Amino acid sequence: MNKHLKELYQQKPLFVILAVAAFFRLLAVIFSKGFGMMDDHFLIIEVAQSWVDGLDQNHWLPKAGNESPTPSGHSFFYTGIHYYLLSFLKWIGFEHAQSKMYAIRFLHAALSLIVVYCGYKIAFIKSSLTVAKTVGWLLALYWFMPFLSVRNLVEVVCAIPLIGASYIVIKNQNQLKTAHYLLAGFLLGIAFCTRFQTLLFAGGFGLALWAMGRFKGMCWVAFGFLLTAGSIQGITDWVIWHAPFVEFTEYVRYNISAANDYIVGPWYVYTLLLAGILIPPISIFLFWGFGYTFKRNLLLCLPSLIFLLFHSYFPNKQERFILPIVPFIITAGVIGWQQWIEQSLFWQSRTKLLRICWIFFIVIGIAPLLVVTVSYSKKNRVEAMTYLSTQNVNALIIEDSNRDDFLVPPLFYLGKWVTVYGITKLCDANCAKAKTDTTVIKPNFIIFMQPVNLQARINAVKKTYPNLTYVTTIEPSLIDKILFWLNPKNKNQTSYIYSL
Repeated sequence: MNKHLKELYQQKPLFVILAVAAFFRLLAVIFSKGFGMMDDHFLIIEVAQSWVDGLDQNHWLPKAGNESPTPSGHSFFYTGIHYYLLSFLKWIGFEHAQSKMYAIRFLHAALSLIVVYCGYKIAFIKSSLTVAKTVGWLLALYWFMPFLSVRNLVEVVCAIPLIGASYIVIKNQNQLKTAHYLLAGFLLGIAFCTRFQTLLFAGGFGLALWAMGRFKGMCWVAFGFLLTAGSIQGITDWVIWHAPFVEFTEYVRYNISAANDYIVGPWYVYTLLLAGILIPPISIFLFWGFGYTFKRNLLLCLPSLIFLLFHSYFPNKQERFILPIVPFIITAGVIGWQQWIEQSLFWQSRTKLLRICWIFFIVIGIAPLLVVTVSYSKKNRVEAMTYLSTQNVNALIIEDSNRDDFLVPPLFYLGKWVTVYGITKLCDANCAKAKTDTTVIKPNFIIFMQPVNLQARINAVKKTYPNLTYVTTIEPSLIDKILFWLNPKNKNQTSYIYSL
């Protein structure tokens, strides 16, 4: 059996790498339920499903009678695709939220293999079969890759057309035609419509072509990009808002005005983040290789560097923002590192040390790969809604009086769009009840978040809701507990469900 596998790998290495990548992504499809961050659920799934149900949960669309509706600064493209996808799933009988997400995760897993394929092919063209294999395995099995591959994060999804555009040009570098440039521009336009910040990458892509002496090619790429962005983003905004690109301009305006309202850090935050998640010392090798091969692989390196420099300069530094260029750092980094060690007397005389570095990297990377790939993220919040989907919920109260605000529950998993009230430090049980007294539909379930001061909080709520009755407890997953232990800001805590 091992002999046959070795023969198969020798004959068809890319096939084997893709098969292994698919296997781990399939594990993530099956076991890695929930969502990774707020945006990959509440800005994609929640919005799209509300549209399917004839609502507008996040108030993105202009309403009848509203004389001055304003754009929210979101692209409708990726969310719109999910609207049609969820509509189709509803049409063929997929009603349960978890069933829908199995299908969505599977589609994302399949599409993510494009990144593995293109990275392998680029490395093979630019370097050698050995380097291509290394790139392929890293893109397939870096500890965070399978987990992120099934998430609805635009920062991850946009990397697919970005690396596709790079592959088209590199593959045909000796016989580039107008069609190749147009196709690359089309893919860059798709990336832009998915994630607006990729405009920086597209600009770097054009500059790289110009520096390579392909000015006409740059013009054709720009034409393909503008045609695609105009056809998708421009026309969509025109239909909805009667003006082109208003969502993009609002996005730029909002991010400039709110640049310091989110996570703010020093310029080197993303460099440290990349060095950490790519696991040293290999991450250091990748950085070195990326710099060493910069001029020779300008199409891979310049767009990524411009993207990194801008985000390093911009105050708002959320971890996910830098994810689009990770495949490029890996691909260009491995290519450049191999070129470096082939001419480095230091490493040529220390092959054992280099082997030890790679063994250390593999050993360190296996544990998080196996754990994270099958991790149920945000389990307590998702399973609380999944449980309540079997109950007759009228409205909900989230009790999180240890904090000034409360986490909005993922109502997609509840299966209905009920009103949610909050009990916090700023609004106690009497305050919440005063809000519900003015409504016809009253809340009949309450979820206490986190165990801190739980009994005292329960007693306080009982003074307002004397019929409070315990129902069940939803524990966070292992990965959620680990993340909370590492950083309490993750808020992955136990949910206690009571009826009113």
